Amino acid sequence: MNTDTIAALATPHGVGSIAIVRLSGDKALEIAYKLTQTTELKPRYATLSMLKNSENDPIDQAIVLYFKAPNSFTAEDVVEFQCHGGLIVARLVLETLLEHGVRLAEPGEFTKRAYLNGRIDLSEAEAVSELIVAKSDDAAKVLARQLRGDLKSYVASLREKLTNLLAYSEVSIDYAEEDLPQDLIDNMLSKVQDIEDELRQTLEASSSRKQLMEGFRIAIIGKPNVGKSSLLNALLHDNRAIVSDIAGTTRDTIEEQLQIGSHLVRIIDTAGIRHSDEAIEQIGIERSIASMDSSDIVIALFDGSREIDAEDMKILSLLEGYDKHLIVVVSKADLEQKIDLSQLSQFNPITLSIKKDTSSLIENLKEIMDENNSSDALMLTSVRQVNAVTKAIEALEQCKEPLENIELEFFSFHINDAIAAVSSISKPYEYDEMLDQMFSNFCLGK
Repeated sequence: MNTDTIAALATPHGVGSIAIVRLSGDKALEIAYKLTQTTELKPRYATLSMLKNSENDPIDQAIVLYFKAPNSFTAEDVVEFQCHGGLIVARLVLETLLEHGVRLAEPGEFTKRAYLNGRIDLSEAEAVSELIVAKSDDAAKVLARQLRGDLKSYVASLREKLTNLLAYSEVSIDYAEEDLPQDLIDNMLSKVQDIEDELRQTLEASSSRKQLMEGFRIAIIGKPNVGKSSLLNALLHDNRAIVSDIAGTTRDTIEEQLQIGSHLVRIIDTAGIRHSDEAIEQIGIERSIASMDSSDIVIALFDGSREIDAEDMKILSLLEGYDKHLIVVVSKADLEQKIDLSQLSQFNPITLSIKKDTSSLIENLKEIMDENNSSDALMLTSVRQVNAVTKAIEALEQCKEPLENIELEFFSFHINDAIAAVSSISKPYEYDEMLDQMFSNFCLGK
């Protein structure tokens, strides 16, 4: 690991009340003394100090915090300068640090050092990254649990179970002449199945709640002039989309982010779906159908002031058999209603006036997005973690046949693969762990 003393701005660039410059490495304290021109910074105490550059000119009056190794985020000496925010002060502090031999940190280098120094494991490092860009309150809670070490403890428990199985197998290979329990194979198969079931449950729970991490995608579909753009504008409280009585005004999808309840969502206003011979409009319609397929929730709009027509029937045909969350909305409730609601009864439609009140729709969206998100089940939060669990399940499936045939060398091979896959979530597996289990669990008299 590179042991240079590194520095970086830990707060966003721009104007603000406070900017924090973070310094980490063996020479962090020594260099902090040069900026503060003091001879003592007490660990974990805030010290008000005038910061000066290499020419002894004042830069700013700042709060200086010193975290002595290994009791810091990186497990190295860390000093934080809390100066006044703005475009200039933090840059001057960084420039002065560079003049004293500090190197600018690479992206993620503070967290990387925390991992390499044993301060956190890979699952906690990922939680740090994901927490910064969390898209809902529930996602933040899940990541806080992971940062607390819940996933690390779960992985450690799985490693112990798998390592015990490997130890049983290795002992059975090396000491085949010893008297071993007759039901050993059945017990080992049962343990393999229990671990596999546990991993599958974790994988399924993570899959069903993945929108917590990625954010929900909501598509608004309907024929032209049904009120899709008006609905987008109403949800955004802004005139983002052009609203017109001319059919086909929206030629392409329009995407915007907004907060609904505790969730940050991406909402997509699509082009009106109808038959069109115009090439540009047809491309927009194709994109509308693609947006519907890639969304987590679809809002299908129908005009309550008009009877169901062929274009509406086209929308209904798309909704038949749709296996994702669907909300059917009958708009323009403030006008004379001509629509036959019985044709939409299977979808339990909501009737509303987009211009007056969308609260019933918003409540429906909240209910869908909050569904299953109150579960305390452990959740995998990255593609890397999901892939690791998937590989572990595959290895456990492959180990069963060799175990049934008492081909323990092949069984051990697959169990080693399962251990390596599970361990990659938090920290690499070491062969010594299996040896420790072997010699602690068996009295072999050897």
